[in-house]
Amino acid sequence: MTTRATAGDSLAATSAPFVEALEGWAGSLPVVSFGKEILDGMDPSRMAVLVADMVNGFCHAGPLSSERVRGVVAPVVRLLEAAHAAGVPHYLLFRDTHRHDAEEFSSYPAHCVEGTEEAETVPELSGLPFADRFVTFPKNSISAALGTGFDAWLSEHPEVTEFVAVGNCTDLCLYQLVLHTKLRGNALHLGYRVTVPADCAQTFDVGVEVARRVGGLPHDGDLLHVLFLHHMALNGVNVVASVVA
Repeated sequence: MTTRATAGDSLAATSAPFVEALEGWAGSLPVVSFGKEILDGMDPSRMAVLVADMVNGFCHAGPLSSERVRGVVAPVVRLLEAAHAAGVPHYLLFRDTHRHDAEEFSSYPAHCVEGTEEAETVPELSGLPFADRFVTFPKNSISAALGTGFDAWLSEHPEVTEFVAVGNCTDLCLYQLVLHTKLRGNALHLGYRVTVPADCAQTFDVGVEVARRVGGLPHDGDLLHVLFLHHMALNGVNVVASVVA
């Protein structure tokens, strides 16, 4: 196995060309529409919008809520409204709804515990006039598929092959949701297409100094957001800047 690095080279130095290319890639993502590029003459009943963890515990209250994630609430609302106007019937909401003894709490502070306000969908979404169409999947981990019933829903709706996925975190729950959906389609030869609009995804940020102070791991939100969108694209996901009406 060979690498580009030689003795004395730093990761920052050897990765600089890639990071520059990554910025260029992110800046050139297209804006697409439900009418032209997404539905493209297709029956909208074949489409579902997948929403990862747009809950109070990441947007409005609790130890893991953040302004960064709260910032995508409005774009997600606009996308859902555009999807509804286009005739899309399926809206699947995946919500962290942890048991009190969740294994995940060994890695993150306790959050979104079942029965608490943190585990509830943000009011900006639950107040939409078509919210009665939302199908909710509580989950006890970052996986949208393990122990949630998502695969059963997909099997019960074989006509659905087009997905738009939004939410948080770009590198955690949304990433797991997107990759599971795309790879399931690949493995079973289902012809799934998954689109992720960058303006409807986000992740958290923990600076290096803050991480050192609290004894945790740093998490560069800007870099990891773009890096994981790029990794989705490497796995055949259609990553775009935004999806409009």
